[in-house]
Amino acid sequence: MKKITLIIVLFFSISVAVAQSSCATAVAVALNSTTTAPTFTGEFSTAPTLLCGLTGGAGNRGKWYKYTATANITITVSTYLPQNNNSDNRLIVYSGDCSALVCVDSNDDYNDSYSSQVTFAATTGTTYIFAFDNRYSNAGFDFTVMEAVPAGPDRLSFTTQAVAGVTGGYNNCIVDMNGDYLDDIVSAISATQLAITYQHVSGVFTTTTYTVPNTTVLPSWSIAAGDYDNNGFNDLVYGSGSGVAFLKANSDGTGYATDRKTQNYLVQRTNFVDINNDGKLDAFACDDNAPNRYYMNDGINLNHIQGGIGDFPSGGNYASNWFDFDNDGDVDMYLAKCGQGGSGVGGNIDMLLKNNGDGTYTNIAAAANMANPEQTWSGACGDFNNDGWIDVVVGVNSGSNGYSNVKRNNGDGTFTSVTTGSGYDTETNLGREYVAQDFDNDGFLDVLGSGYNIMFGDGNFHFTPNPNMYIMSAYDRPVGDLNNDGFLDIQNGNNVMFNNGNANKWLNVNLQGVDSNRNGIGARVEIHGTWGQQIRYVQSGTGFQNMSTLMAHFGIGAATTIDEVIIKWPSGIIDTLNNVSPNQNLLVVEGSTLAINSFNNGVFSIYPNPAKNVVNILLQDNLNVMLKSALVYDLTGKIVLSTNDVSQPINVEKLATGTYILSISDTTGRSYPQKFIKE
Repeated sequence: MKKITLIIVLFFSISVAVAQSSCATAVAVALNSTTTAPTFTGEFSTAPTLLCGLTGGAGNRGKWYKYTATANITITVSTYLPQNNNSDNRLIVYSGDCSALVCVDSNDDYNDSYSSQVTFAATTGTTYIFAFDNRYSNAGFDFTVMEAVPAGPDRLSFTTQAVAGVTGGYNNCIVDMNGDYLDDIVSAISATQLAITYQHVSGVFTTTTYTVPNTTVLPSWSIAAGDYDNNGFNDLVYGSGSGVAFLKANSDGTGYATDRKTQNYLVQRTNFVDINNDGKLDAFACDDNAPNRYYMNDGINLNHIQGGIGDFPSGGNYASNWFDFDNDGDVDMYLAKCGQGGSGVGGNIDMLLKNNGDGTYTNIAAAANMANPEQTWSGACGDFNNDGWIDVVVGVNSGSNGYSNVKRNNGDGTFTSVTTGSGYDTETNLGREYVAQDFDNDGFLDVLGSGYNIMFGDGNFHFTPNPNMYIMSAYDRPVGDLNNDGFLDIQNGNNVMFNNGNANKWLNVNLQGVDSNRNGIGARVEIHGTWGQQIRYVQSGTGFQNMSTLMAHFGIGAATTIDEVIIKWPSGIIDTLNNVSPNQNLLVVEGSTLAINSFNNGVFSIYPNPAKNVVNILLQDNLNVMLKSALVYDLTGKIVLSTNDVSQPINVEKLATGTYILSISDTTGRSYPQKFIKE
């Protein structure tokens, strides 16, 4: 039987308050009480303008209430009450005073209703402001303020901590932004300001605010990160109600240029992904009202294309998740749809786009049993039973379509629903943000999804919710390791939920592509040991709107060694590391584990190898390739030498003795690696 959070009313009172026209005149309400908020059509009132992640714009009138906590307890504020007859309202919870409000959380359309509900951890002596607006209705309503009583011990706990510099007004991302392979937090402040809160090895965060050329748009619907010019610093794409804008990092990551695309459309999920596998990241954007858009990278510009990948005339394209579902070596895409189209001809239902290997994609969802009719805004994609094939938890965001649907990958190009008995057959909470990660490091993927909760997996398609709902936003919650301890944390508004962890062991794998894109996006990372195997795909943009870490994270339970770590790069290169110790952050540079004579790029060779003073470049016969520039990397991924003249021998005399990777780019921007030894 599902455990739920109980809400106990210690005493019950009903009050009617009318003088709540602004934050300054907020009416005090009591714990464990019901308050009647009158209609918005009476006296003039001031609407909240700090929306804390709510979309759709501000209302023009507001209702303001306040509560001062007398103990450290968990509070639920809710209009999800029978007497309200599903009235349409929105709730924002703040702390601080009226001159400097701080977002705690917000909610609209709770649990597939028009009601609102927020649960948060209250601190003794702190005053909290509850603001409602009339963005969608002027009707009056009741709301309750109650203490949420825990239902049982937590399976995994988090400590919530405010982090200075992090803002929660728009969708944020967690990703390494300065090339030190520590996850940072990216916050969009405005159309001309970007804040990056950098993580340091010491556990300290520092925030730098960058002034950027006007993007016009903000990440009000989604954000994604990736190094699309392969310069070692991640770039960003914002998705909004009026199109996309790219923020491109300069050569040392200390500033950003803006590329605001002219196409005007309602964007949902955005991703960076190498669609045509040429070593350069392209960008993909789900169009809510028309066929999808994508931006192909020619080495200089990102060029707009519409249609051809997940077409549907009226759109409804909400979340694109890129991985290799059929294990044929190229990246495919699962597309979650918003429309409740049913299974009939023309129904707006989920798609499974198979990569044909030539830059085109074919929707095979019907044949694969992935034409899901549920209204799903995203899906959690991962290998939930550790058999080497990616499965999908189809997340449901509308109660009219029943529960979420668990789909097992059969390994033959088809999926089977295994929802019955999975725990999702009784999970009635809804949501739009579903992602798969191993939060408790037991070696089995979990799902951060609906109901402000984590569904913990057991490796056999059984999922158990934490007894108590975690205190977090339903939407703004990117995932990463924000204190470098091997346990995944969740950024939530202005706060970070730091994972308190347990005794389980872990491995974090960071990638640096050479022939593939710099981030290794699209790579398959496998670990093998006493448990069998686990796999991860490096992806930019999972779930519906946030951007989580590009690091491949694994939990291995009580295991003491990892027999093999295998990286299958988009280029086709395979790196293998043996007898890897757990509890470490591993950096793998593409090709770094290969023997000298096995690293053949098919375009050029170098001699002599080993080299003392210079290396010469010999282009293979009958190839129409114009080589342009060269970079030399050491095996930590650091650039140690560069040249724009590859017509002459490359002087390596000053390099220390060791093994290096020479990467030469052609005039189209494609790069080709070759390993060599410096004597």
